[in-house]
Amino acid sequence: MAARPRRGVVALLGGLLLALTAAPLQAIAVTPTRAPADEGTGMVMVLDSSGSMAGKDGSGGTRIDSARKAVGTVVDALPDGYPTGLRVYGADKPKGCDDTRLAQPVAALDRAGIKRAVARVEPKGDTPIGLSLRKAAADLPRPAGGSIGKRTILLVSDGEDNCRTPAPCKVAAQLAASGVDLHIDAIGFQVAGKARAQLECIAKAGNGQYYDAPDARSLARQLQRAGQLSADGYRFKGKQIRGTAARSGAPAMAPGQYLDSIGPNEERYYATDLDAASTANFSATVVPQPGAAVDYLDALHTRIAYGADSACQSTTEFFGQQEGATPLTSGVSRVPSQSGTGGCDKAGRYWLVVERKAAKGSDAARWPMELTFHVEHPLKKGVTPAQSEPEYGAGGKNATLPTTAPKDVTGGTGFNDARTLRQGVWRDKVLPAQTLWYKVPVGWGQQLRYDVEFANEPTVRGYSAHTSSGGTQVYTPFRAPVGSGTTEFGRQVSYNGRPASLSMGTVPVAWTNRYENHSNVIPVHRKGDFYLAVTLGAKASQIAENPQIGVVLRIAVLGKEKSGPQAGAATIAADTSRGDSGPSEDGTPGGGGGWSTGRVAAVAVGGVGVLLLAGLAVAYGRARRKPRADGGNSDPMRGGSW
Repeated sequence: MAARPRRGVVALLGGLLLALTAAPLQAIAVTPTRAPADEGTGMVMVLDSSGSMAGKDGSGGTRIDSARKAVGTVVDALPDGYPTGLRVYGADKPKGCDDTRLAQPVAALDRAGIKRAVARVEPKGDTPIGLSLRKAAADLPRPAGGSIGKRTILLVSDGEDNCRTPAPCKVAAQLAASGVDLHIDAIGFQVAGKARAQLECIAKAGNGQYYDAPDARSLARQLQRAGQLSADGYRFKGKQIRGTAARSGAPAMAPGQYLDSIGPNEERYYATDLDAASTANFSATVVPQPGAAVDYLDALHTRIAYGADSACQSTTEFFGQQEGATPLTSGVSRVPSQSGTGGCDKAGRYWLVVERKAAKGSDAARWPMELTFHVEHPLKKGVTPAQSEPEYGAGGKNATLPTTAPKDVTGGTGFNDARTLRQGVWRDKVLPAQTLWYKVPVGWGQQLRYDVEFANEPTVRGYSAHTSSGGTQVYTPFRAPVGSGTTEFGRQVSYNGRPASLSMGTVPVAWTNRYENHSNVIPVHRKGDFYLAVTLGAKASQIAENPQIGVVLRIAVLGKEKSGPQAGAATIAADTSRGDSGPSEDGTPGGGGGWSTGRVAAVAVGGVGVLLLAGLAVAYGRARRKPRADGGNSDPMRGGSW
């Protein structure tokens, strides 16, 4: 099929780079379509209205004028109904360290109401930041019944607290420690020195991010980013469970989905009883605040324990970069061996053990954690499974992908609301520090192959000193990541505002892949929805002029789908809804657009963390391997989480 004509051409670099010229962000705008916010979720903006906000902003207006416009910009970009409020300080008295007021209660988004409230604010008095943060926490709804929401305090200030008590950093730390669902972001508007240091301290202590806004335009951009990142936070699902620090007293886990939390360098144990023949698939997903401090080798480790001191299987997933935290998932399976004589083939009590490994200086907050447990029963007696398929084959790095016109889509916030995509070309927008989620149905005998392309974006003045990164990961229906440690694909690419791309995929789905040796093959043993995560690094907030960055996904599902896992299974007739021009399963509209794109060839090298982890991973030989007798995984580690 012929490629879509390009609107513009970026100069060729050494004959390697085919790039795209993106239209302005407004041309690819997609109306927010998020599901209703979880109970106990919401955001309160805390706006500095002290006397200094009456000063000039450098563009002909006052700082409070710029703040009013910025607040209007962010509420226009928030999803309908997202619980949002506004608190101001220094707006009512010429002097007074008790001068803080809730100008608009936290309730279903009332854009007009918030704009009216901020329009009435006139800067007058002092800067009681500490007291305002404490009051703002009380303004937010609290999750009920142990559920996990996401509560955000978004502070905008042009100076430091001049009231001294309560101390803002101490208040921020106390509030962040009160629950895994609360964090404080801070935006410094034309600040420097002690004022900036204090705001950075508030964000760090409050388990949030600091955004610098040296001018009015950047204030609107950074406020919009922070607000949308809060509204688009991971949507959790599951029953509450509380793991123990040792096997003794560990809670019983039946197949299903669960919620817990985990601190740095902590282990959590969960017990379950397994039969001798079924495969048990476990996953653990931790969800730090986007951009939280992490080290290259900070990791999530899962293992299945059995007997007095035995381990059936273990897997480690690394962040693999220091740009900031993103959701991190580790998956592990207990696969009974084909011979039935393996060390973990017996029926009895097993334990899922989850460990979070953190370096000194990494985020010290507890992270919410989502667990899944699925059981696969053996094939019926007499059914011979098809041969394993451990090679990428036609789905390797040189696979041909769709080149049709892209269709608009809005990615989900996590596994639970991942957006269903079919084969074709799709376009979305991603915020710095954000992860977008999609899922693609893949049948027996088929494999997933896709490219991710980050757009050519206008950059801010002086950005050249900064480099961010884009990344992707692919997960099986049981949430096991399979894009780590492979020599076929790279999971991370440098991004500096110019076009960049990376490729990812899986081997074909086969029941007997579970008996293979390689960690990227073993989990690909069941048909179903395969998940795609696309991430942009937090440092992109220092590079890109637009609040969001355009991203294109080219998705192919290769191979003919078989009717089952058995040898000689019939081929299922092709489903035309999976074609390049068909709508997605959940009603994604086609066409539309104004963002012309050609294929982007990746020329940037992945981050140091990926190179480091590549040295830890066991190389994947292209030759077919003989199944191991115990069905185990020979890799002691898995690569980074990007």
